[in-house]
Amino acid sequence: MSSSRLASSLYLLTFALLLHNVLGTDPLFSGCSSNANSTVNSSYKTSLNVLMASLYQLAPVEGFALGSLGQSNQDRPYGLVLCRGDVSSSDCRACAANATSNPVLFNEKTTELLSQLADKASYNSSKLYAAGEMDLPEGSMKLYGMAQCTRDLSSVDCKKCLDGAIGELPRVAYGKEEARVVGGSCMVIYEIYPFFKA
Repeated sequence: MSSSRLASSLYLLTFALLLHNVLGTDPLFSGCSSNANSTVNSSYKTSLNVLMASLYQLAPVEGFALGSLGQSNQDRPYGLVLCRGDVSSSDCRACAANATSNPVLFNEKTTELLSQLADKASYNSSKLYAAGEMDLPEGSMKLYGMAQCTRDLSSVDCKKCLDGAIGELPRVAYGKEEARVVGGSCMVIYEIYPFFKA
C-alpha cells in the first residue's frame, strides 16, 4: 500500500472516530410518523376508543367491520377490520384485539421491558447486551426487546445511553408495534415477534 493511500485511510478513520464522538448521543436511526390529533384532541381519542371497541365486537361475526365516528372531520377516526375467509371467529377476535390494543398500556409495557433490559445489559453483562420478552396484558401477544451498548462504555455510561434511547421512544414510536432507536454508542429495539436468538 502506498504511503498516500495509507495516509488517506488514517485520515478517514480519524474522521470517523471524531464523528462518532460528536454524534454519539444522537440517534442514527429512528423513524415513525405521528398523528398529532391522536395525542392532542380529546374528542378524537374518545371517538377512536369507542370505534375500536365497536370494530372489535363486530368483526368476529362476519369477518369484516367498517366504521367511523365523530361530529366533524377534525375528530372523526375511520376504521376497518378484515379477517381472512379461512380464519375462525375466535382467531378473528384475537386479531381484532391485537389491532385495537391500548396504546398507553402498550407504551408503558415497552418502557418497562426495555428499562429492565437496560439494567441487565449495563450492570449484569460483560457484553453490555440483554434481550428478553414480556407477556402483554391482553394475553394474545408478547413483546420482545433488546438493549445493547458498545463495549467501550462503562456500566454507568451504558445505562445513561440506554435510558436516553428509551426516552426517545414516546416521541418517535408512540403506540407503534415495533421501533428501534440506534445511537452511536447504544441501541434499543422492540417488536411483537421474536427477532433475536434465544
